[in-house]
Amino acid sequence: MPSAPTGSGAPDRPSGVGRLAATVERLRGEIRDAHAAAEGRALIELAKGVLVERLRFGPAQAASQLAELAAQAGLSQLELAADIINQAASDDVADIASEFVRRAKADPDAERSGPSVSVRLRTAESAALASGDTQAVAESLLEHALAPLGATAVAVWTAGADGSLTLSGHAGFSHEEAARWRYVPPGVATVARQALGERRAVRILSLTEAGIPSIGHHRAEENGRIALPAGTGGRIHGVLEICWPQLLPDRVPAVERQLEALAELCAHTLDSAPGPRAAGEGAEVSELVELAEGLHDPALVLVPQLDADGHLADFRVRHANSRFLDPAGRPRSAVNGALLLEAYPMAAADSELFDKVERVYATGEPFRARRMTLTALVDQVPLDTVADLSISRHGRAVLLIWRIEDETARLASLLQHAQRLGRIGGFEENLISGEVTWNGQLYSLYGRAITDSPVHLADLSDHAHPDDAVTIGRFLQAVLHHRRAASTAFRLQRTDGVTRHIRVIAEPVLDAENRLIAVRGAYQDISSQHWTEVALAATRDQLEHTEKESAERNRLALQLQHAIMPPRRAPLDAPGLEVAVRYRPAESESLVGGDWYDTVVLPSGRILLCVGDVAGHGIEAATGMVVLRNAMRGLAVTGAGPAQLLSWLNAVAHHLTEHVTATAVCGLYDPETRMLRWARAGHLPPVLVRGTDSTTLPMPGGLLLGALGDAQYQELDVQLVPGDTLLMYTDGLVERRDTSVHDSLTQLLGTARTASATLERRLDHLLTHSKSDTDDDTCLIGVRVL
Repeated sequence: MPSAPTGSGAPDRPSGVGRLAATVERLRGEIRDAHAAAEGRALIELAKGVLVERLRFGPAQAASQLAELAAQAGLSQLELAADIINQAASDDVADIASEFVRRAKADPDAERSGPSVSVRLRTAESAALASGDTQAVAESLLEHALAPLGATAVAVWTAGADGSLTLSGHAGFSHEEAARWRYVPPGVATVARQALGERRAVRILSLTEAGIPSIGHHRAEENGRIALPAGTGGRIHGVLEICWPQLLPDRVPAVERQLEALAELCAHTLDSAPGPRAAGEGAEVSELVELAEGLHDPALVLVPQLDADGHLADFRVRHANSRFLDPAGRPRSAVNGALLLEAYPMAAADSELFDKVERVYATGEPFRARRMTLTALVDQVPLDTVADLSISRHGRAVLLIWRIEDETARLASLLQHAQRLGRIGGFEENLISGEVTWNGQLYSLYGRAITDSPVHLADLSDHAHPDDAVTIGRFLQAVLHHRRAASTAFRLQRTDGVTRHIRVIAEPVLDAENRLIAVRGAYQDISSQHWTEVALAATRDQLEHTEKESAERNRLALQLQHAIMPPRRAPLDAPGLEVAVRYRPAESESLVGGDWYDTVVLPSGRILLCVGDVAGHGIEAATGMVVLRNAMRGLAVTGAGPAQLLSWLNAVAHHLTEHVTATAVCGLYDPETRMLRWARAGHLPPVLVRGTDSTTLPMPGGLLLGALGDAQYQELDVQLVPGDTLLMYTDGLVERRDTSVHDSLTQLLGTARTASATLERRLDHLLTHSKSDTDDDTCLIGVRVL
């Protein structure tokens, strides 16, 4: 065929491919319109049938009556047909339609465009019932019922007996996507699988945020999902999964009931779909009864019992096999044909047995449990039985199998585990025949094979340490000759070179004539206990030694502290100045610290006043205190100022000691001018009491001693006047675990304002009313200007 001219003067004409595509699309539209018309005609014909049955009309008269009623009501024949069917059916669809009508009347602004809910639901129902193809049902649900609600896609899953999911129908997804999700194996956590397992509707706002895979999960425009179990009569046949773009619609009861009705419609379709089941329930149950009779454990074949509304109410015992043992002691005839909750009323309470059976019947997933408690009523008294349980669904019936644990076997197993955990082996020796019986654990203790001969009591010394021969001889004499129970411990030397510490206990067995005929008893491996006792003894010895050593160190530290820092000192002979000191050691000797003070008149006539606190406790802190206190005395005779003295003292702490750090306050008082020059190294400020007022001195800068090799310190001058009292102290006077330093200083200032007759009483008052709770050393210097 020649091509059309392409010049500017030639008109644009559609190509052959374009015309073909337009034709295909037109034909598709005609097919959709034909389907819609056919579905609408089905509803109208059904409504005509209702009029024929109710009003005794003929077909032609019913058609005329329907057209006349529609014209009078201002409705289309399709809408009127849906209303007539709703009134005749009185089912869930009718209830949902009524609820939407009530909601529309209550809300004048409600959406009224498009077909009514009744028409949409009845159309979807008609299409589903007319077609046995689940694929066609899915397409009809999306087109007529779900698309008007904003849904963009739908998937109908069939639940397998093993917990798998098969995609039976879909709409809104590509064929490639549906092929990828044709089968979902058991255990894959999808949205539909979650709804099936939980037996309830599951709403997912966003698949991406929830991290749950499902069909179409990679499509960003389909984030919201609702999955509803599709079941009838207590049995779930599959899941209806609906996709919404972005966010789901609000929870409206009418909409939720509409979705539940659609899921139930899918359940009827899935239930009627062809499958591997037998032709009828009778064949299924008969095959299951034959299977139960071939089992060696008690088994019940259960069939569902539905109520008047078609909901699962109970299960009837269709058959109890010949191995059946009732926990309540009843014969098979008393259970056959009975309802499960009537035969075992406790099944819905303590053991939750009914819930397990109901779940298996609904989802098809088998349930197995070990050592589950079954409760039965025996003369109205609950009786518990421990059993291994297995529940599985076969077609429309459930097979319940339990294996009741034998009491003797259970106790034997319990004893075996107790012997293993306690590393105990039992024995019995027949003194008449010479036969010795061991259990398996005893062979393990001896390190012998189960085929080796047991060891006789008389040969026990041959397998023990030579030093234990006397102990074993006394044990055998007590059991064999004095015929009384006895026990002893010895070291077992095994053939593999391992030595174990063993305790043996035995008792004689006497016959009716009081003759010794056997000895029975047990061996226990106490190696772990023995070595634990040895380790504890060594630890106790080491702890005792450490405690003695620590006590001696604390005693020496306290003795050194008291030798240098007596709690009280004789008054210092200083002109124009009254000086008093106090030292309060820690109550616990283990907390002996490095607090120190010094007051001395220098050759220049000035008076040195200083307090300090070495970090830490014990002998190290005490010796560090001695070094710094003596260094300060030696450096003070040079006549240097407080800042220079602290700078030198910092060098001593950093370079001439082993990692000693400390805080300190140093002051030089000139009696002639009553001027105090002072400096601090990370210490709390002195307190000045003048009249009825008390305050802390402004703090100059200065790091604690020993922190850096080279540190600079500032000095401040304070002019004192007669009657002033200056207090220098360490943190043991004010420090509290639950209070800030600022609050502690405020408390100290309040106590310091209290008037006292003498300086000595003022210091005692401060120590008495101190609220410190750290049990630390405390140094306190009081200076009063005369």
